[in-house]
Amino acid sequence: MPRTGCPMMDDRLVLLVEDDVLIGMMLVDMLEAIGFPEPAQATSIEEALAVLDAQPVAAALIDINLGETKGWPVADALAARAIPFAFTTGGGDIIPPAHAHRTLVTKPFRLTEIEAALNAFFTE
Repeated sequence: MPRTGCPMMDDRLVLLVEDDVLIGMMLVDMLEAIGFPEPAQATSIEEALAVLDAQPVAAALIDINLGETKGWPVADALAARAIPFAFTTGGGDIIPPAHAHRTLVTKPFRLTEIEAALNAFFTE
């Protein structure tokens, strides 16, 4: 995908929390097209929390449904660290009140929606 030229993204690490390999690959392609370097990837809550402890994450995309669990612990950890994030989902999920104000990007994912969600974090 060609880069869209989203400003100031090259030095910012995005955490992508997605348990589906094919969807993860598609989202990585979209993030690279927007202008982010290769994101940090996690397929579970445990992996995501380990990334947060090990790397300076600037923003995140969290799949709500991670196998049989929900991504709420990752959302809580990001919120506690004041790291902006958006949720991704296939739809039908009820977001807890503490995170009801977060951006929700639904499938099928569009590059413009992913870009808008992330760009908003860095232009506030």
